[in-house]
Amino acid sequence: MKSDAKPKAKTDSGPIVSSAHLVSAQSAEMSEFEFGLIVAGNAFHRWVVHCMAAAGLKDLTPLDVVVLHHVTHRARDKRLADICFIMNVEDTHLVNYALKKLQNLGVVASQKNGKEVTYAATDVGRAYVQRYREIRESCLIDALKADDALNRDIGELARLLRVLSGMYDQAARSAASL
Repeated sequence: MKSDAKPKAKTDSGPIVSSAHLVSAQSAEMSEFEFGLIVAGNAFHRWVVHCMAAAGLKDLTPLDVVVLHHVTHRARDKRLADICFIMNVEDTHLVNYALKKLQNLGVVASQKNGKEVTYAATDVGRAYVQRYREIRESCLIDALKADDALNRDIGELARLLRVLSGMYDQAARSAASL
């Protein structure tokens, strides 16, 4: 028998989280942050892949895209260890795989200096990154022009993310020692 009763509206929605079983009485906000980080991280990954595809480089992973951007950063050659350190990637094999893929596409080149290998963007790679920048300005940054307060909030959020990344790194070290 079909019921015509409408479900009751929830009056106390509580925090918006992905894992209610992890919500702490001491900081429900941390669970809300983690859910926001998951959603924002996935949206960011989708964005960088689509933006780079629009720039002309298709079939890259989010890590491939950010590695290309980092290798292009400040037009300085980068070592694998430095790329991993700056990007806070523990598994060097993942970054090494991305670098090999980018080399095969001709957007990154490696150079051996003694025992050290360094990586740099090629002219082709820099052209793709420049096109990415133009698309980013048009599709993303232009949306921020009208709101100086939002830009300030984004700056504060960036600072908080750096602080929280340190807290998560320390917590990971603590958990690894248990």
